[in-house]
Amino acid sequence: MGKPYRFLIDRVAGYAEEGSAFLRRRKIRSRPYARVWRSGGAAQDVGLESEAGAQLAAAAADLIAAAPGKR
Repeated sequence: MGKPYRFLIDRVAGYAEEGSAFLRRRKIRSRPYARVWRSGGAAQDVGLESEAGAQLAAAAADLIAAAPGKR
């Protein structure tokens, strides 16, 4: 006969695994990035850790700061 608390432990462990996977995906999605569209219509993601990405992020921050409807 199985131990009755094993069912509860398995259920809680399953929910914990799902929760941690959700937080991992959320962390990956919330990383800032820049996307540049080329003349042919192709899009390229630029990581912000590169020099070009840092320059794009600085330019975007300046544009947001200069916007008249600043939040």
